[in-house]
Amino acid sequence: MSGFSQDFQNDLLDLMRWRRDVRRFRRDPVDEALLQECLATFQLAPSVGLSEPWRVIHVQSDAARAAALANFKTANQRALDGYSGEKASLYSGLKLSGMQDAPVQLAIYCDDSTTKGAGLGAGTMPETRRYSVVGAITHFWLAARARGLGVGWVSILDPAELARDLAAPTDWSLVAYLCVGWPETENDTPELELAGWETRQTDMIIETR
Repeated sequence: MSGFSQDFQNDLLDLMRWRRDVRRFRRDPVDEALLQECLATFQLAPSVGLSEPWRVIHVQSDAARAAALANFKTANQRALDGYSGEKASLYSGLKLSGMQDAPVQLAIYCDDSTTKGAGLGAGTMPETRRYSVVGAITHFWLAARARGLGVGWVSILDPAELARDLAAPTDWSLVAYLCVGWPETENDTPELELAGWETRQTDMIIETR
């Protein structure tokens, strides 16, 4: 394959621009077949040593969701306590999770003890397994966005507590808690930028040695 058309390249850039971290969801259900289409893209992702270390827990039960939400609320308050002044005021007004409304919630783990790939690459840099999971999440995120779905990555959580509540194997490490569903609104500007928390860099930092 020599390359893709200019139209495809433009569409891909648009998809990346409109891939936002969504926190506000409609409660309309997501068709299971559509979700599986998006999850199937994990298998297209690169992974160190072809280890494919991603593991997915579909958080469906009321009890599991309630535990995850309580976990977030506790961690969020702890995070707020770490700010003061204007940043504290801004933080308190941010919506940092769509866990109360998102119809689909996924806990994405890395299997740190997988033997698949025979340790190639991960023997010297074990963290590359988790990087592989992040790459797979990006595939999923873009696939979901292309189908009109929104994805929100919740990182304000206590991973150990979540692992206990979800009965995750002890050799799995949490990489992401994803909220998935139909976004209330769409915007090509990050919500944190709209809220005045931070702005995007205009130039990429590249150094030469």
